[in-house]
Amino acid sequence: MGLVKTEFYKQEDLQLAELAKALAHPARVAIVKFLIKEQTCVCRAIVDEIGLAQATISQHLKVLKNSGLIQGTIEGTSVCYCIDANHWDKISNLFQNLQSPNSIQCCSS
Repeated sequence: MGLVKTEFYKQEDLQLAELAKALAHPARVAIVKFLIKEQTCVCRAIVDEIGLAQATISQHLKVLKNSGLIQGTIEGTSVCYCIDANHWDKISNLFQNLQSPNSIQCCSS
């Protein structure tokens, strides 16, 4: 399998692809939705809400954090997570750029 030639793509497209990859698992989507709903820093409640093992949740949180979708802060012996509000507008704009035109004239259905 060949290497992806990233120089062929705009930086914005590469960022969007990374964000889409981070959201490409239903557990990560559920985590993001939960954090948006809570609007606060959440620790143990993520495991309770999602119902997966702590280790599995930690792996998903790592992916989300590395993508910039969430941030984590250390509180005592645990890490609390929340939506990264500073990065969220930029992320939202990347996805909004994918809006389709009002009328598409192809592939009749």
